[in-house]
Amino acid sequence: MNLQTLSLSHYRNIVILTGAGISAASGVPTFRGENGLWNDAEFLRASDAANLPDSLPMVWKVFGGLRALAETIKPNAAHYAIAEMQRRHPTKNITLITQNVDGLHQAAGSENVIELHGSVLRSRCTNEACVAKPFEDLTSRTQVPLCEICGAPLRPDIVLFNEMLPPWESHQSKRALRDVELFLAIGTSGVVNPAAQFVSSAAYAGARTILINLEAMQPRNPHFQEEILGRAEEILPLLWKE
Repeated sequence: MNLQTLSLSHYRNIVILTGAGISAASGVPTFRGENGLWNDAEFLRASDAANLPDSLPMVWKVFGGLRALAETIKPNAAHYAIAEMQRRHPTKNITLITQNVDGLHQAAGSENVIELHGSVLRSRCTNEACVAKPFEDLTSRTQVPLCEICGAPLRPDIVLFNEMLPPWESHQSKRALRDVELFLAIGTSGVVNPAAQFVSSAAYAGARTILINLEAMQPRNPHFQEEILGRAEEILPLLWKE
């Protein structure tokens, strides 16, 4: 692979945004493409909060299946490359934001990961008045479980379509983008939110902006200055230059 290395010595504030493409090599289904999840009508219905609460059984069927998958998959070289980069540069402000709900960044050793869309490895109560907090839940459920405190149905702790992003995660992401000097979007199309919105903010802050993805942007997002095409698990271990 003819890849120009990226020197990190010029940057102190770095933001990395990852999407479904970074986990593809680990066996996690992506959204686009011939076998993408967007082509699954059941997945689309379960992913839309407008269908709640009637869709809760389907939500557990679909995302419970992803939970079972998440228990068996392993991080790939791309996840480890990011975790190693963070470890080698403890004095830099490196913010890792992921759209993924699979927990693979944490499994690879990354800490303080901003999970923009939540985690399939947690559950939470659907009753907004309940005092129960989201909790780690690795059980692959086939039926809708009930909250032990209030008796309301539980749901996976993920963000569905037509739901707001979690306030703390959204705030932390925007805060990191205010002073970003290097912005990397990995495994995402770069043309839909939040990637499109985030790169716009990064460009406004004067950052160098790079998209790393298997496929070229269609249409091209002008806020990305550079585009590196290829598999994240092959690119990232070769990309960083000390």
